[in-house]
Amino acid sequence: MPKIDTDQVAMILNQNELPQPTVERIMKDIQRQIEEEQQQKEAEKAPKKKRQFVILLSDPENELPGKDIVGWVIQIPEEESPLSAPERIQRAAYDFNASPRGRKLPVLSMGEAIESVGAKFFKEQEVAVKTKVPVLALRTDNKLPTD
Repeated sequence: MPKIDTDQVAMILNQNELPQPTVERIMKDIQRQIEEEQQQKEAEKAPKKKRQFVILLSDPENELPGKDIVGWVIQIPEEESPLSAPERIQRAAYDFNASPRGRKLPVLSMGEAIESVGAKFFKEQEVAVKTKVPVLALRTDNKLPTD
């Protein structure tokens, strides 16, 4: 339905030689309807969920200390536990593997899942993958030199 400016509606009503009180009453009804629709749209908007960042590190041999490691950056809902992140990715991978494309090329590891599974499957599990390619994680002693 095309949108038309309320001033144009008022001009059209005046051109058709309607009595001025009738035009004013119609315009008030139109304004009221517009305000109600705007309030409905604002009420329907769901507040944006806050998310927390989680770094998922790959340590298949359980040798985390003293080794170079890689990982992926993901986001999950703020109120959820970071421990739920791997489970969410596993559920998205399971759903992907059940799809026609996943049956042809199933993902078998966490890394493959993060790189290959589409955003649609992650969105259902409320996971946002920020880095599809693993990034190198560096260790630090969390101190700055004082000179």
